Amino acid sequence: MTKEITPQGIIQLGLGFWGPKTLLSAIEIGLFTQLAQGPLDANAIASCLQLHQRSVRDFLDALVALQMLERDDDGKYHNTPETDLFLDRSKPTYAGGILEMANARLYPFWSALTEALRTGKPQNEAKSGGNPFEKIYADPKTLESFLSAMTGISLSSAMAIAQQFPWKNCKTLVDIGCAQGVLPVQVALVHSHISGSGFDLEAVRPIFERYVAKHGLAARLRFCGGNFFTDPLPRADVLVMGHVLHDWNLEEKKMVLAKAYEALPTEGALIVYEALIDDDRRENAFGLLMSLNMLIETPGGFDFTGADCQAWMSEAGFRQTRVEHLVGPDSMVIGIK
Repeated sequence: MTKEITPQGIIQLGLGFWGPKTLLSAIEIGLFTQLAQGPLDANAIASCLQLHQRSVRDFLDALVALQMLERDDDGKYHNTPETDLFLDRSKPTYAGGILEMANARLYPFWSALTEALRTGKPQNEAKSGGNPFEKIYADPKTLESFLSAMTGISLSSAMAIAQQFPWKNCKTLVDIGCAQGVLPVQVALVHSHISGSGFDLEAVRPIFERYVAKHGLAARLRFCGGNFFTDPLPRADVLVMGHVLHDWNLEEKKMVLAKAYEALPTEGALIVYEALIDDDRRENAFGLLMSLNMLIETPGGFDFTGADCQAWMSEAGFRQTRVEHLVGPDSMVIGIK
């Protein structure tokens, strides 16, 4: 029998923003943080979070259908194990920062994707020109939100890197473009012999130091202020760049990789982790969409395949490279000097 062709898949994809926006609004109003304190019925949730009665049941039941909430037979709602662990703002495992930023910044910017595709220009705060990171780093509140978002998108990969990479052969690490410091924190929590630093613009220092101190690691992890375009990179056994390289154009990518090579000792390692596009460019839709996000967010940034990054590392002088999957859409490329 011939399979019936229908438009349902196309329509569902085209309206796919309905579900994500429902989740983003739930995070914005603090629903998962509220339910972490205990199950509540729809009326109690509406009262606690100041929601209108008209649509509160549809909103909550939609989240049940999306598997973001669970509902008991008595009509009370509670978090799933995943939303309780990762979307409760009071927990150190909170990973919702990236979704808060998606709701506040990226969602409206993505409405201009068509214009970006036609012009090749960013559609964010830098739409009128300039470096978008300068604008983000200039405002303390925006910067804190942005760095929290970087922690949210990097936490799972940082935990995987702490387990997968052979840290027993290393003593020091530096995270280049460290944000709050989730990568060095996760590595230091697992490997007590590791010490190191986070390297980022000076405005990041107090945010990094608070995050590290919260995890009891201030004696082993310090902040190093600098600009990786204008300053030499700190020396360490391992340098890490997580969700950093994709921000820049090809010439800038190669320049940063060359600086990393110079900073490493012989046998030292560079780890680049991103939502690497699969080499055939057919399967990792998240990586490809992330590259479109770089179109929205940056003047020249783009995501890339593992093979691309290996070629750039080899060009910089790394004698050995390999790609390892981490978690979800993320993989790491390891280069050995």
